[in-house]
Amino acid sequence: PQPVRAVNGVTLDIEAGRTLAVVGESGSGKSTLARCVVGLAPPTGGTIEFRGERLGGRARQRDVGTRQRIQIIFQNPESALNPQRTVGEIIARPLTLYNCVEPARVEARVGELMQAVNLPARYASRYPHQLSGGEKQRVSIARVLGTEPDLIICDEPTSALDISVQAAVLNALSDLQARHGLSYMFISHDLGVVRYISDRVAVMYLGVVVETGPTEAVFRGPHHPYTESLAAAVPDLSGRQEQPDVRLQGTPPSPTARIAGCVFASRCPRRLGPLCETVPPPVQELVAGRRLACHIPVDELARLQGAGRAAAR
Repeated sequence: PQPVRAVNGVTLDIEAGRTLAVVGESGSGKSTLARCVVGLAPPTGGTIEFRGERLGGRARQRDVGTRQRIQIIFQNPESALNPQRTVGEIIARPLTLYNCVEPARVEARVGELMQAVNLPARYASRYPHQLSGGEKQRVSIARVLGTEPDLIICDEPTSALDISVQAAVLNALSDLQARHGLSYMFISHDLGVVRYISDRVAVMYLGVVVETGPTEAVFRGPHHPYTESLAAAVPDLSGRQEQPDVRLQGTPPSPTARIAGCVFASRCPRRLGPLCETVPPPVQELVAGRRLACHIPVDELARLQGAGRAAAR
């Protein structure tokens, strides 16, 4: 059988104290990338480095200190919390597992962590089924913070929450980052959330990063046709209709299909024909730390997109 390359040739950097967002449609490889970074899915090739140290592919191949400093907040808090343990026991587990505090201080530290995510102290005796979705996610965040990590992988932590709870969780993450200098890899489908919380963004399609750069720069002036289509799909309530109507063609190829050229060629409204279908696109290094994987020069893409915006008006 043909292999499925869920993540293929991805190169990314996350700066200390900053947030890198990873966006793309379902099946683009975002969660697989996150699981590789945290050690839950070993990569079949390539390397992962943390603070200059090359990491083992599996979590158990990494030393205890590294596992403690790289943590993950899962998408679904319902399945991430042990239903047979109280909130206090759930938050205390990593404190004892990694010897983060003296045994006599565990209870007090649990209270501090609950306060950090705005959970009342009385919730320590409650079980997960007695909490709302937002409260469960706050427990997940408190549990992760207990290890005093340097990097937190946030795998769509707000996707199952309503808007008001999303805002509270995002604000809590931002406040914690400002206070503790945390780095985040933030995975999301919601571009509004991404623009709010991230410093840089990486756009993935079928396991490949097609564009990276500062968040506002990428979404204010997307270069890659796929990024352009994502930005155009965001509802515009201003009434100015500044975004062109970008329609993707066809359907994504099979996960096991052998793709010789650009992975986006079958759906790209700007493809160049055989070149895009048979030759992998070069990576263009642009100004302000932006990178673009496309055969079309960035100046020509800007001209085509400018014409589309003029037509949208």
